[in-house]
Amino acid sequence: MFLENTHQKNESFGWIEVITGSMFSGKTEELIRRLKRAKFAKQKVEIFKPEVDNRYDEDKVVSHDANEIISTAVPAAANIRLLADNCDVVGIDEAQFFDDEIVSVCNDLANRGVRVIVAGLDMDFKGNPFGPMPNLMAVAEYVTKVHAICTRTGQLAHHSFRKNENERLVMLGETEEYEPLSRAAFYKAMLREKVRKMNVTDQEVVSKKSKKALGK
Repeated sequence: MFLENTHQKNESFGWIEVITGSMFSGKTEELIRRLKRAKFAKQKVEIFKPEVDNRYDEDKVVSHDANEIISTAVPAAANIRLLADNCDVVGIDEAQFFDDEIVSVCNDLANRGVRVIVAGLDMDFKGNPFGPMPNLMAVAEYVTKVHAICTRTGQLAHHSFRKNENERLVMLGETEEYEPLSRAAFYKAMLREKVRKMNVTDQEVVSKKSKKALGK
């Protein structure tokens, strides 16, 4: 766990903390916890999230457990650089939805002496690195990887499995659309999906051949 007193008070540079993991792992909960501690210490805090994330509230960062904190929704990472003047701490939620400029924005803020706390998914629903998150983890001084519990095995969950057939990379959702899975459960689920799609394709081919044979 990150300790706030590990940096010298006279240090002119800030740093970057990344909180990452699958859906339902407590990323936003941990982000809010750290930001509220900073506010309690009377530090100037600003929180940002992408405009696309309006699941719970347009003006708040809200966790799955309904913990919340006032935030500013922005259309692009560059807006954060403009709006974060004179801050001691900047929080950024759902960082995977931002454009790649979020990395340079976080670096610029840290170089100005700001403590930057970023939360986001490390992998998309297919198990691939998600957006700018790998680069953010690379430049961060501190990375905290949190885990959910697999709904099928009870083991630690690393993956966010999408339960419907929507192939869009960005699709907001809750437990109706996603479930956290362990490596083994995710592999088996993806394999079943692949086999199912192959069967569907085979059936379509057979159907087309049958129609052709019947002269339809």
